[in-house]
Amino acid sequence: MAKSTRRPLVAGNWKMNLDHVEAIRLIQDMALRLRNLDHRAVDIAVHPPATDLRSVEGIIGADQLPIALGAQHCSAYSSGAYTGEISVAMLARLSVTLVLVGHSERRLHYAMTDTDVAATTAAVLKGLLTPVICVGESAAEREAGETETVLVRQVSAALEGVAKGAEQSIVVAYEPVWAIGTGIAATTEDAQLACGRIRDEIRERRGDVADSIRILYGGSANPENAGELVSQADVDGLLVGGASLQGESFAAIVSAVCACYGT
Repeated sequence: MAKSTRRPLVAGNWKMNLDHVEAIRLIQDMALRLRNLDHRAVDIAVHPPATDLRSVEGIIGADQLPIALGAQHCSAYSSGAYTGEISVAMLARLSVTLVLVGHSERRLHYAMTDTDVAATTAAVLKGLLTPVICVGESAAEREAGETETVLVRQVSAALEGVAKGAEQSIVVAYEPVWAIGTGIAATTEDAQLACGRIRDEIRERRGDVADSIRILYGGSANPENAGELVSQADVDGLLVGGASLQGESFAAIVSAVCACYGT
């Protein structure tokens, strides 16, 4: 199966790890390792905790690193009495360009609904940032044969927050919940089937623009399986969790993606 012809994206989700001092060390380590790679054909992003964004932004800007800055979550509201939340405008002032929306951990631990995902997606797009819309099934849903049903529901709901003509401004990440943090990644066939079904659903609802939308795989991606995963026709990159917390492993994943794309 031929690899995607879309420009790949490798994004590291640091989750609730690393204080701002540790974050500075990690981004500096990543930068040193990435300098040895010809990664011109690959987009690279990191999503630190909110408390680290200013520190990481400073390093990226000062050293002119080819790394985009992403956030892990934001509010669907622009301002107001929403204690603990962060608005899109606040993130934009920190040079954030991508925002994870509807990550499975937000859905599971903070009761984020499909309706919330649509509203947050709309807010991110209104603020001219890129939403990385996360979808995926749980172990129970997979065992019940409901993977396709879950993906169709989540994708169709998220698209309610995407205005007609704005589809090219989104990224979708397929993250099978049963694979996140377990060390058990989906097979390449599983990843391709799911990402292909996501693209088909977008095409059914929005037409051929689906062919230009990047769809990532996330779930125990590592240097050993990265190249094989992105070699699939509908897998346009990776959303990396634990392996993004070490400069060596994250750079190795980027290297594997570069090798797959011939750079």
